[in-house]
Amino acid sequence: MFIIKVIEFIGTAFKGPVEETGRILLLFYSTIKWLFRPPFELKNTTKQMVEIGVNSLPVVLITAVFTGMVLALQSYTGFKRFGAESLVGSVVALSMTRELGPVLTALIVTGRAGAAMAAELGTMRVTEQIDALETLATNPIKYLVVPRFISGTIMLPALAVIADIIGIIGGYFVTVIVFGTSPNLYMKMTWDHLKMDDIYHGLIKAGFFGAILSLISCYKGFYTQGGAEGVGKATTGAVVISSMAILISDYFLSAWLFK
Repeated sequence: MFIIKVIEFIGTAFKGPVEETGRILLLFYSTIKWLFRPPFELKNTTKQMVEIGVNSLPVVLITAVFTGMVLALQSYTGFKRFGAESLVGSVVALSMTRELGPVLTALIVTGRAGAAMAAELGTMRVTEQIDALETLATNPIKYLVVPRFISGTIMLPALAVIADIIGIIGGYFVTVIVFGTSPNLYMKMTWDHLKMDDIYHGLIKAGFFGAILSLISCYKGFYTQGGAEGVGKATTGAVVISSMAILISDYFLSAWLFK
């Protein structure tokens, strides 16, 4: 009897996450199925690219520049103990392009644009606007989910490039202006150890993160239930699950791309 209760407890604990994962995969399948079928929602896609990319730019810039500055500050004071201050430029460049640029950008966009996606679609669901689209013979996945999925997948790498550049500039400011290191040495150490593969692989990660956060945010909004309270729960759930999925997938993507 004890073993049966343990099995029942494990089954109950994993039932919800497994069902939710299955529904997300089904939404992903439907999104890919409608991705290449006309009509293409170019106007709607452009609007979402502005919402996800352009409107997220200020917070991405602030986060990236201070991340680069803190990274340079910590690296310089640590490396100074064994006379390796010249490596600060390399550390900042590699850290931003391979890891911090893509991951921090994805988490920031999740908190801002991902939450907005879930809230918007959730409101449309509880006010029966999505049902109205189906009544008008408009496929809601084609009209609502596909543009957001495309925009997230394209705009995250674009934002990550900007975050990489701004982070390196922030590191330059602290290393050269604050600590007085030679600007030529900082730039030389940055470019000598930075390879194009570091940049490309970081952007591939950002593209995956954009697809993940847009898909999960759309899923939470698309299947919202319970009125205004349900919209709030969907928004919170979108941010939490997307953030966890980004951090978990980051390990596996890093192990695959940087092995």
